[in-house]
Amino acid sequence: MTVSDGELISELYAGCFRRLVVQLYAVTGDLSEAQEAVQEAFTRALAAPRRIAGLDNPEAWLRRVAVNVARSRHRRRRVLDTLLRRLGPPPTVADRSPEHLALLTALRELPEGQRQALALHYLVDLPVDEVAATLGVSPGTVKSRLSRGRQALAALLADHHTAETSTGRIDVRS
Repeated sequence: MTVSDGELISELYAGCFRRLVVQLYAVTGDLSEAQEAVQEAFTRALAAPRRIAGLDNPEAWLRRVAVNVARSRHRRRRVLDTLLRRLGPPPTVADRSPEHLALLTALRELPEGQRQALALHYLVDLPVDEVAATLGVSPGTVKSRLSRGRQALAALLADHHTAETSTGRIDVRS
């Protein structure tokens, strides 16, 4: 009985994903980086399942790919860090007022599509058509997300206002 390409990758994933993450965690010192590197290795395996099927030790191949991915990402991060240091300190947040912080907090609570549409349209000041092109959706979808996002944002900010005034801390409307 032969195993299909998808079954082979599924079996590999079930059998060695956690073990590879632990190994890469030891290499990188960062759990999320280890998980991402191992996921990328499996993504590459999915792109060439026949290659994996012909290997004596597919887990060793996945480990090597994951380590190489982690190394490449580390090198790119070092280069970026060097460039950023040359540019000087990061810009400070322009507005640290309670209202601005409440807005940012509320935006983080919105669904991703609404948050992206609102940020690109109102904070980046892009027209609806450009937001649609950036997100790869129709202008109608952007308009819908903007409408729903504004409603949800208003409710979140009203809840924040109520919570803040009931504790006597701040009034975001004043």
